[in-house]
Amino acid sequence: MITQDSLNGHTCLWMENDHLKLAVLPHKGADIPEFIHKPSGVQFLMKTPAGLHPPGERPPVDFLENYEGGWQELFPNANDACEYRGRTIPFHGEVALLPWVFNILQDDEEASEISLTVRCLQTPFYLERRMRLQQGSPKLEIIEKVTNPADEPWSFVWGHHLTLGDQFLEGGCLLEIPAQLMVTPDQLYEPETARLAPGQSSLWPFALGRQRGELVDLRSIPGPGARAHDDIYLNVPERGGWAVTNPRLGLRFALEWNPGVFRWVTLWMPFGGADMAPLTGIYGVGIEPWVSRFPLAQAIAQGQAISLSPGESLTTHLSARVEELQSKSRSPA
Repeated sequence: MITQDSLNGHTCLWMENDHLKLAVLPHKGADIPEFIHKPSGVQFLMKTPAGLHPPGERPPVDFLENYEGGWQELFPNANDACEYRGRTIPFHGEVALLPWVFNILQDDEEASEISLTVRCLQTPFYLERRMRLQQGSPKLEIIEKVTNPADEPWSFVWGHHLTLGDQFLEGGCLLEIPAQLMVTPDQLYEPETARLAPGQSSLWPFALGRQRGELVDLRSIPGPGARAHDDIYLNVPERGGWAVTNPRLGLRFALEWNPGVFRWVTLWMPFGGADMAPLTGIYGVGIEPWVSRFPLAQAIAQGQAISLSPGESLTTHLSARVEELQSKSRSPA
């Protein structure tokens, strides 16, 4: 079932079946601010303390300007803003700042499916996302297609900024991911609350801590009392997927994707230690499949960006599902 209403002044599409209910904001970057497991009532995605602000008089110019948490698309850049062909490509790209056009493709007893499309402004790319909920399935299926309509090649990087939190995430949750190499930035974003040593390369799951000889097991998620805030990049070259399990609730959230496109995962860990506004005090974990750990210009220099020839398209897929690990899930605390 698909219904349309307003969420704090933003056009909102609600997609649901008997297992899942999720919100999509087509005119705000096609954000997904809520992902609800209906049998348990658990909402999985992190919410920022300020929440979703009403639309302003002008479109946002920065990713964090009206960041409500949830799940965003990063394209054609991820990470810091950069210069590409004499143009400034914003932090985390263009499409999260733009309105998308939506169409309802199917809404019947078999499935609910919508399409969302957007044309970039600083680059020529055209991006399409199709989202489908099959009746009777606890899985959201996403098919995406990017096209270069220009008469010359253009490059991009791409990512999904999905952050778990709210009623699902708590101390004792467990992260599973087929990662290999892990790399931390040379400079820490918030050194006062960082747990992990900068400039390291280590093997999953043990990262080097700030103290001499300290190892941090990244499979174990602490509670907000950890007062930590870290980023680390994970190389996931063979099988695209991760899962986070909450043993107390008996629920697991899993994301899968095509590893031929997204070869890196940015693990963003604001465990109550983010001090800079507008992220002050947030508790969540972002587990984000990206094409490269570098911004677009640097990814091109490193040979990690994707390039499309004139008229060429690239199609990929993702899926997000909720698994019940016991016959009856407990209500969220």
